[in-house]
Amino acid sequence: MHSGPRFERRLRRRDLTGVREARAELRRLLAHWGAPGRAETAELLTSELVTNALVHTDGGAVVKAVLTGAFGPARGRLRVEVRDFVAGHPALRGPGTDIGPVVGPGGAVEDGRPGSRGRGAVRDAARDAVPDVNDIEKAATSGRGLLLVHALADGWGVRAHGVGKSVWFELAAQEP
Repeated sequence: MHSGPRFERRLRRRDLTGVREARAELRRLLAHWGAPGRAETAELLTSELVTNALVHTDGGAVVKAVLTGAFGPARGRLRVEVRDFVAGHPALRGPGTDIGPVVGPGGAVEDGRPGSRGRGAVRDAARDAVPDVNDIEKAATSGRGLLLVHALADGWGVRAHGVGKSVWFELAAQEP
């Protein structure tokens, strides 16, 4: 598989106008890509990851998007990666969510989709217990971005870096 069109953009700390700018760049990149609705899904998921990085960390972020494989309206694959500079791993939160991050070798959090857990994956059983009332109140107004990524992306995960992490998702041009 070869790399094709791409963009990379560095966003300043707490600069939420960067979310709009990243979406606009992605829209240009995906102008002739994907089945109806796929580019819009990619924009939504990118917005969520970029917003999380800018709101929930003390540093800026770097967003990268690349199309790979064969190109055309219904071909290829998109990968978007948002890197921040804080070591903490995000977790799925929200009503009815019992899926926590999956910890793989070396502490890397892997694809959070059910059924994609590798051997030896670890779940935080304490966090999967009945949620605290304060957690429910916090989740009522925020914290659902990763739920959208989990529900709509073909794959997603978190990769640790020396400083910080990257949260990524992938979408095929056609729904699987």
